[in-house]
Order: sequence, then C-alpha cells, then structure tokens
Amino acid sequence: MTQTAEGTFTVSEFVPTDHVPGVTTALGVGHAHMLKTLTGAIEGSSSTQFSYAFSEETGVGTYVALESFEGSVDGRRGTLNFAHSATTDGITRTDEFFLIVPSSGTGELAGITGGGALVIDAGTERIRFDYLLPA
Repeated sequence: MTQTAEGTFTVSEFVPTDHVPGVTTALGVGHAHMLKTLTGAIEGSSSTQFSYAFSEETGVGTYVALESFEGSVDGRRGTLNFAHSATTDGITRTDEFFLIVPSSGTGELAGITGGGALVIDAGTERIRFDYLLPA
C-alpha cells in the first residue's frame, strides 16, 4: 500500500557552476549545486545537481534535478536519490515529474520506490513522497 510523507524545505546554498553548453539558444542554460534542509515527516538534508534553461526577464524555463537525500521518511532512517523536473511560464508550474530512484535506498529506506511532488505556494516550499517499502 502506498504511503505519503510530507515536509517543507529551505535552500541553504545555491552555487552556480561555470557550465557552458557550447550551443546558444533563446534561453540561458546553466547548472548549479544546491543544499537543502528538509523538515516534517521527511527530515534531513539533500545535495542537489540542478540544470536549467531559464529567462530571468520573463520567468519562463525548465529545470531538471537529481537529489541525494540523507535523513528519515516517516521515522525510517537512510539515504535515497530522487529526480524531479518542471516547466514554468513565469506564473504556473506545468509538466512536473518526480521519481524516487529505484534501488537507491539504504538503511531503513532500502527498497523504497515511488514518486511525489514539489509544491511552492505562498513562499513555502513543500515536498511529498508517495512511496512503497518492502514488507
């Protein structure tokens, strides 16, 4: 049976890299490393590889991210990876994707699978895992 865990997160570090793609498009392309602190039923920290094509002028763009998480989910400790992406038209998020990477869990999170979401509303950044763990 799928379980749901929710939390909030804050970004404590956003460090752009010197990535230059070698191809010029209508949107700037970049890469950054992020550190996040998560609280709630999802508690711990994550290190994120974040790539994006984005216009600061219009707010239009798409990102893809891969996170390495260490902490607990509903009190179960371990580590896991999750991937997510979304597109924005400058106002709303669309084409969202979220996946807990299969076979990435360790400790009490070994075997975890599932999906979830990132939701940003009224300045609060929320995370949700919809997950399964082996019996």
